[in-house]
Amino acid sequence: MRTAAETQVRRPSAVRVLTTLLATTAAATIVVELLNWWYAPEQGFGLAVRTGWAMLRSFGFLLLIGHVRRGRTVARPFGLILAVTTIFAVGRLIVPRQGVPPLPGLLGFAILTALCVAVVWLLYRSSALAGHLVRHRPRLVIDRDGISWRETPPRRPQASAWLLTSRVAAFTYSPLMLVPALVAGGSILDGRLTAVPAVLFWFGAGITASYAVLFCTAFLMRGKDWARGLLVVVTVAVLAVDLPLCWWLLGVDGLVRDGAPLVAAAGLALYGLRRAARAPDAAQPEPQP
Repeated sequence: MRTAAETQVRRPSAVRVLTTLLATTAAATIVVELLNWWYAPEQGFGLAVRTGWAMLRSFGFLLLIGHVRRGRTVARPFGLILAVTTIFAVGRLIVPRQGVPPLPGLLGFAILTALCVAVVWLLYRSSALAGHLVRHRPRLVIDRDGISWRETPPRRPQASAWLLTSRVAAFTYSPLMLVPALVAGGSILDGRLTAVPAVLFWFGAGITASYAVLFCTAFLMRGKDWARGLLVVVTVAVLAVDLPLCWWLLGVDGLVRDGAPLVAAAGLALYGLRRAARAPDAAQPEPQP
């Protein structure tokens, strides 16, 4: 007689490999950030905020493990965005303002980069994972059988993988704006009161960007062509606000450390929109990293 565990469908071995790889990447993110903090010549407020934000990405990898184990379709774009932004978020902290980076930090960053590349490679190159990541999120369903919580296909038209990638990338705009705004808020504590209006405007723009992206992507997933153009406008506006403020309040160092991750996310979102526009039918190719 078979037990309930034996009657369950076995996950592909690639799922177990990817799960282990994601857990290792989450741990490596924490270790590299702690190394960078230990060797940093200046352990100020800005470094603490950036380090905390980078370490929070370890929870993102743990969340991605749950999506992979459940076979969710969102795992691929989420993993791609998480890997790319993690490399930028950690890399910007390795290089000090002056001098060369410490060797332990460089080695840790190289290992973390290799792990992120391996995660993306498995997500997009493994045929076993391609057949596993096909499930949708469970929803509350009311029908003749009553009320139940089960997996149901979305009512909207099937979105392409590139549109999903653009959507996930766009959702990173707000946190990527709020983190440098919080770092700039440290200048207020140092007596730079003239920066108060700009910092408050920066915070407001970051929060507004989250609602604008939510509005755009809601219609983007429903196949509305005008939503693509609106998301492009939002992306340009986000860059037009964030980059000058990074340069003015945080200097060239802040522009590189905090502006580069946003530029990478914006570029990926726009590239995803372009690729999706080339193949508007449902049978679009999967994005290749």
